Amino acid sequence: MIGAIKRFINRVLNSLFKKKKHVKLGLYGPPNSGKTTLANKICQDWLGEDMGTVSNIAHETREIQIKEQINIKSKGKELSFNLVDTPGIATKIDYEDFMKAGLKETEAKQRAKEATKGVIDSIKWLDEMDIVIVVLDSTIDPYSQVNITIIGNLQARDIPVLLVANKIDLKKANVKKIQAAFPQYSIVGISAKYGNNLDEFYEALFKIAG
Repeated sequence: MIGAIKRFINRVLNSLFKKKKHVKLGLYGPPNSGKTTLANKICQDWLGEDMGTVSNIAHETREIQIKEQINIKSKGKELSFNLVDTPGIATKIDYEDFMKAGLKETEAKQRAKEATKGVIDSIKWLDEMDIVIVVLDSTIDPYSQVNITIIGNLQARDIPVLLVANKIDLKKANVKKIQAAFPQYSIVGISAKYGNNLDEFYEALFKIAG
């Protein structure tokens, strides 16, 4: 009951935010899908600075990161938002996986502990978001438990979603497979690393922001 009331209040507040064209924009997705790379690209394009550190080892981002007051423009329209980069969502976190990636045991256990907390915080923050961009790795099969969990949570909260199929610069990229997995959402194929299709991404963002 309390949750339903909270969601109702959030929807009312979300509506007010949209009218002001200032929204809280969350980046969600599994680890290493490119969320922070995209966050850095957005911040570089409109603020001239990075947002966070990128690493090949999963769960580099283990705490919520916020960049406030980003203003973007496209075709005469302007959108103002706070960008929230979240830790990667995972259904299983094993410290031994970090050891395989080269971390020492103590460091690996600490990272696993922080990563687990990061997943919990990410889910909690969903209720704070006005719009969510789900960043998926287009070279990986999208029919995963993690992806289905993320999408299911968003559908339950009735939050506007833009799906991003990242890493289209790689040969194994398959945007159509992600579209087939989640046909209910708009999907933009991009390379956050090289900035491919970012114009299309910003246009899609304006559409979903209303």
